[in-house]
Amino acid sequence: MDFTDAITENTLRAIRFERPEHIPVIFYINPACWHHYQHDALFELMAEHSILFPGFNCEDAVLPELAPWEHAGEPYTDSWGCVWETTDDGITGSVTKHPLADWDALESFTEPDSAKANGMDAIDWSAIESEIRAAAKEGKYSVGSLEHGHAFMRLSYLRGYEQLLFDMADRDARLMKLIEMVEEFSMGIVKRYADLGAAMMRYPEDLGMQLGPMLSPEQFRTYIKPIYRNLMKPAHDAGCLVHIHSDGDIRDLVDDLVSSEVDALNLQDLVNGIDWIAANLKGRVCIDLDIDRQQVTRFGGPEKIDELIRLEVEKLGSPEGGLMMIYGLYPGVPLENIKAVMDAMERYAAFYS
Repeated sequence: MDFTDAITENTLRAIRFERPEHIPVIFYINPACWHHYQHDALFELMAEHSILFPGFNCEDAVLPELAPWEHAGEPYTDSWGCVWETTDDGITGSVTKHPLADWDALESFTEPDSAKANGMDAIDWSAIESEIRAAAKEGKYSVGSLEHGHAFMRLSYLRGYEQLLFDMADRDARLMKLIEMVEEFSMGIVKRYADLGAAMMRYPEDLGMQLGPMLSPEQFRTYIKPIYRNLMKPAHDAGCLVHIHSDGDIRDLVDDLVSSEVDALNLQDLVNGIDWIAANLKGRVCIDLDIDRQQVTRFGGPEKIDELIRLEVEKLGSPEGGLMMIYGLYPGVPLENIKAVMDAMERYAAFYS
């Protein structure tokens, strides 16, 4: 497994506010969907939406392979020694065993080697180099990524969420040693992608809850922001675009998250508020909008879905660019709503064209 994908010139133009031909749109189907929906129903929808699924052919379609940590009832130990468990095939579960829950284990603890692992699994840098070269031949631009949860979340996986917050509150010196270890590991990955010529580097993790962040702004500034700043520097220096992601309500952290090194921010729409996003982020950074999957697209009808996506494009978009949109499909969304989301994303991608 690796963390490399590719983007087009149009996406680069959207991020750089260079008048893209259309709003870049992505429709992600979580692997769990393939045992919650009839395969043919999803395949047919994909075939009908060539903008979201370019080149897709039902006859050649294959089901995605589950990651090792996405198998229900099969605990998985990642590269750091954290044990993951899930109750639904295809859904990333949670860490149930924290290798550093007891600080006494820190003395003998060794972080994984970024030349061999990405945090969750093994990494093949030779294969990634080949993928980057192949993408370049197709006129695409490669994107590297840290693991989802590379800083704050990785620390919580190692220590446990509550214990990590106690460590921050107590200003425990051992926490700084652990932070250095986590940062050093991620730095090795960032530098490798930068050296291989990646056009963009992703820094994904979740910092928000349904209401408010998972740590205070002061804790973020003291312990996590320096990690972000240090990890972004080699990418920025190499000319890579910097993309950061967080689910949840991150309004209290945005000013610290969005700096001169950040080119794109992926955040959730209704949790943070469309008007708030427009007032605080439009024109300041490329907004990579995560379309609601809790309320309207789950429980509303096609008309409400169309209204939502059109409103978001009108309030956050611009002919100059600065807007991308992504929707993550998870089990439970009615098929007619899935189609409505796909229809609206394709319809309004050309709103400013």
